[in-house]
Amino acid sequence: MVSAVLATTDEVWTWLAEVADPEIPVISVVDLGIVRDVIWSDGQECVVTVTPTYSGCPATQVISDSISDALASRGITQHRIEIQLSPAWTTDWLSESGRQKLKAYGIAPPSHQRVGQQVIDISRLSRKADDALQVPCPNCGSVHTRMTSQFGSTPCKALYRCDDCLEPFDYFKSH
Repeated sequence: MVSAVLATTDEVWTWLAEVADPEIPVISVVDLGIVRDVIWSDGQECVVTVTPTYSGCPATQVISDSISDALASRGITQHRIEIQLSPAWTTDWLSESGRQKLKAYGIAPPSHQRVGQQVIDISRLSRKADDALQVPCPNCGSVHTRMTSQFGSTPCKALYRCDDCLEPFDYFKSH
């Protein structure tokens, strides 16, 4: 079977940039960095390679279906979604645009800023309080924030609260 329309890979990437993540609809699957490759197999089948944010992500099938729908709606009838777990997705794959969209939506993007060094006291199984992750508030920008729960509305997020503007917000966990 031959696709009704053969698009360029650049066109396919542009279309995929319009496919929203089902858990955070303001960010696309391309901004999230989970679309790893787009190729034309034998010049007729569009193959999109996706690496989920983690191997047990419950949204993987929904994402695959959304990508298939986006391709089919543009006439790409012969396509395949390949799930690739290695290398594992990392928050480093988030685009800068995606980070800005998360922040504008009220979710703090992953941060690698730490106050002091991270030291884990194995004998007491605790972490020094001053080694906490520094997560800027997406509402006011303050770094006077604290984690209220390591489990947010999805497994990818933790719940934080800003001590300056007093607003709660999600933090997209770094991994």
